[in-house]
Amino acid sequence: MTLTITTPSRRRRSRTRAESSPDEPLNCHNDSEGTLLSGAWALVCSLEALDVEAVFGLPTADVISIWAALASSATIRTVPARHEQGAGHAAAGYALATGRTGVCLVAPGAGATNLVTALADANMDSVPMVAIVGQVKADVLGTDASTEIDIIGMTRSITKHNFEINDPADIPRVLAEAFHIASTGRPGPVVVAVPADVAAASMTFTWPPELDLRGYSVPTMVANDDIADAVTEIRSARAPVLYVGGGVIKAAAAQSLRELAELTGIPVVTTLMARGALPDDHPQHYGMPGMHGLVAAVAALQKSDLIIAIGARFDDRVTGDARSFAPRARVVHIDIDPAEIGKNRRVDVAIVGHARTAIRALAHALRPEVAQRRLPDFGGWLDYLDQMRQDYSPGYTDPVDGTLSPERVIQTLGRSVSAGTIFSAGVGQHQMWAANFIDFSEPRTWLNSGGLGTMGFAVPAAIGAQIGHPDREVWAIDGDGCFQMTGRELATAAAEGLPIKVAIINNGNLGMVRQLQTMHYDSRYHSVDLATKTHLIPDFVRYAEALGCAAFRCTDRDELDETIRAARSITDRPVVVDFVVADEALVWPMIAAGASNDELLTADGVRPLFDPTD
Repeated sequence: MTLTITTPSRRRRSRTRAESSPDEPLNCHNDSEGTLLSGAWALVCSLEALDVEAVFGLPTADVISIWAALASSATIRTVPARHEQGAGHAAAGYALATGRTGVCLVAPGAGATNLVTALADANMDSVPMVAIVGQVKADVLGTDASTEIDIIGMTRSITKHNFEINDPADIPRVLAEAFHIASTGRPGPVVVAVPADVAAASMTFTWPPELDLRGYSVPTMVANDDIADAVTEIRSARAPVLYVGGGVIKAAAAQSLRELAELTGIPVVTTLMARGALPDDHPQHYGMPGMHGLVAAVAALQKSDLIIAIGARFDDRVTGDARSFAPRARVVHIDIDPAEIGKNRRVDVAIVGHARTAIRALAHALRPEVAQRRLPDFGGWLDYLDQMRQDYSPGYTDPVDGTLSPERVIQTLGRSVSAGTIFSAGVGQHQMWAANFIDFSEPRTWLNSGGLGTMGFAVPAAIGAQIGHPDREVWAIDGDGCFQMTGRELATAAAEGLPIKVAIINNGNLGMVRQLQTMHYDSRYHSVDLATKTHLIPDFVRYAEALGCAAFRCTDRDELDETIRAARSITDRPVVVDFVVADEALVWPMIAAGASNDELLTADGVRPLFDPTD
């Protein structure tokens, strides 16, 4: 496939700049012909032409020429991280919050390997990212030179694509191709390796380049026959459900989803990656399904007779034991990635295409059916789900001694913040509590690591989100275990003047592992206690203050509201709140790994009966 990338506001023919660092900011907007440009300058001019706002990374000697060029950019903000993994998660947080492609720049060798976790995380969650990775000079490749590593081979299985640039003249084309691949179709991370001699060599910069992406295509239409088949399935259903995954948010299809749901009256469940795709207060929204999903949402899938999956992949955390998952349901599966369709669940109607395009086409085809009253009445099905929602609404019990329950902390925080607040989360109990006890009303306000389950995601992702939305309130909800993995990035936030807020749900334990030991190993706790009973190892308040943050500790229920108000009032630097909570709290509901969704357990041990026909 050959195509031309155009940037209407930045059309140009060539650039002029000596290879050495200029005395004044580089102006990549001129159209004048001129002398040669170094590869490093060409890379930065390409990033500017692609409207990149921020680059997250870590400057080292191996990529110093690129950082020097970035320092002279008039439009790109550089955000130096404290660790390459943090840079990668920050780029992902930026992408998830804005819908734009996140960019990071790291050195070869250990810099590249430190980034691998963030790349794998972005790949699992379909996050558009371009990672520019330094490489040793071409003439020493294969000699085990200092910092040499095969980053292309290492990342081939955890990226959407990767490039190694061998000719500086290819820099504009490769960068444009990388951004196109990362952001179109099913989004994902793309690695661009830049050898040191390529960054130093000279070339004549021209823009826009012509892209030659043979073999890469993205569906732009959906098949009318498939849409007609889906309409037939809906007309025959009595208990349908819209099973909505993160692909709906990636496709900016939230409004189209709402219109489809309201047109048909079909109930909606949203996965961990799709929270906010439909407002939580919408009467047709029954919450998050899966291992720690709401009972009504689990029931909506398990006892449906038609699942309309949109941008979701039937992963094991939703289906439980796949052999017993939704045994009566036929399946319409909409996904832009044909490899996902039928991978985990047999499909009756496959629709390959962009989620927004497919939803709109389906709604268009259904309007005459609705107008002619040819769709079934789903009232009995909705009544059943409403009853399940009423009988098994999320709840918790406060400790009798007045100390904090983690659920109350998170619920109170969610009710205290301003409209449009962005939440990021680490992985574990606090992640599940946040997903179920915070009401989300719009997409791109919930950022978390879903597929890979990366502890340490929250803080750097919040940094990226704050860079992308400087006027919004941004909170990272983290566990004390997760926080200790990437908490150092608070120094980045402080140095950059980013007023992110971090709520540490500090139970002194690796909480989710402790929960599993409680339930399946007779409370034989091992290697999960992270602190003493006072939860002060480390002392998160002193640690945060040492990194340039304001910090508070809250241990009592009566102090909760005032502590949150105090944290929110600080807007000139990061804020950390150490919420010391009881360690006995468990996440409910719960389905044991590999168990059937019919075996969902609630706090009182009841296994709800999912049978709307009774």
